[in-house]
Amino acid sequence: MFQESANYLKSKVNRSSGIAIILGSGLGELAQKVENPVYINYQEIPHFKTSTAPDHKGRFVFGSFGGKEVVFMQGRLHYYEGYSLQEVTFPIRVLKEIGVKTLIVTNAAGGINKTFAAGDIMLIEDHINLLGTSPLIGPNIASHGERFFDMTYAYTPRLQKIAKESAAQIGLPLQKGVYIACTGPSFETPAEIRAFRLWGADAVGMSTVPEVIVAVHCGMEVLGLSLITNAAAGVLGTPLCGQKVIETAQKKGREFEALIERIVEQI
Repeated sequence: MFQESANYLKSKVNRSSGIAIILGSGLGELAQKVENPVYINYQEIPHFKTSTAPDHKGRFVFGSFGGKEVVFMQGRLHYYEGYSLQEVTFPIRVLKEIGVKTLIVTNAAGGINKTFAAGDIMLIEDHINLLGTSPLIGPNIASHGERFFDMTYAYTPRLQKIAKESAAQIGLPLQKGVYIACTGPSFETPAEIRAFRLWGADAVGMSTVPEVIVAVHCGMEVLGLSLITNAAAGVLGTPLCGQKVIETAQKKGREFEALIERIVEQI
């Protein structure tokens, strides 16, 4: 099915994009900087599901960004929306079919590490999958990758180096750490956050990990960035609010935009 979706995109877009960027909650406006954009709504694409999460427009944006041909996913699918992880990661397989070799994943996340503050950007060095399943359960898609494969360097060291250098060049502090993925849609409890901290997690969210697993299976290079939009449950002793997550992400959008653009220029 993903081949049919890819063929549809190829029929609509007469350009080759080697870099794909998934925009998380509150970060969708980054796609507005694309030059000569071509917009394709997910609902137009055969076999595609529709994003229902707040602030996720649910479309691809093809165009020039940072001097490269790039495709943005302006909105993603989540497990909590009721989709299987195979459906959540279906777009990654389509991106593979249209020639994407580098995937940049972004998200809004809660800070578990007590040294993090709202507005910080965290370079994802590794992840913990607490979703209870894998997007690779079932028959292996041999044309995309091997049944069993290494995840030691899921987040490509070369791209991490570029991200650190890019942040330094624009004078932007860059945190680093481990991202843990939970199903949501409820935020985590304070007890869960204390447990995650003991496991070595620095930030928590409801996405990213399935996409990264499939991207690595497909042989893509991967870079992950989390925008810390709030302290996780129990850290500050105040209730969490989804709308505030989006508002914080939007406020930090310009800094995030500058970092992503500098990274793309150097890939």
